[in-house]
Amino acid sequence: MKVTLLQKKGSDRITMKVLFLELEQHLKSSSGASVVAIDNKIEQAMDLVKSHLMYAVREEVEVLKEQIKELIEKNSQLEQENTLLKTLASPEQLAQFQAQLQTGSPPASSQSQGTTQQPAQPASQGSGPSA
Repeated sequence: MKVTLLQKKGSDRITMKVLFLELEQHLKSSSGASVVAIDNKIEQAMDLVKSHLMYAVREEVEVLKEQIKELIEKNSQLEQENTLLKTLASPEQLAQFQAQLQTGSPPASSQSQGTTQQPAQPASQGSGPSA
């Protein structure tokens, strides 16, 4: 009877060791699997962030391209206006303007506006009665 009891205790001990080893192995593999799952989730989140950032950057690039196009058009228009004003200005006005640029004083706006607006005033008077 003592032998069978000792055998039973020995087999219980072996069974417990086997169960403990299996449980330990399972926990290790589970934690390994959960680490892989966490890594996969992190990678997916990073890919999502990357795609959102790329979309935002592409959108911003399109907006900036449009602004550049508008600025180029405005610059061209201002260059044409500048050329026209230079051709319409008298030599005295050009000399006065150059002198003002060199001294850094602001241009006399009433004189320059008066000469540039004179051609526009008859055009607006002509369109007034027709409206």
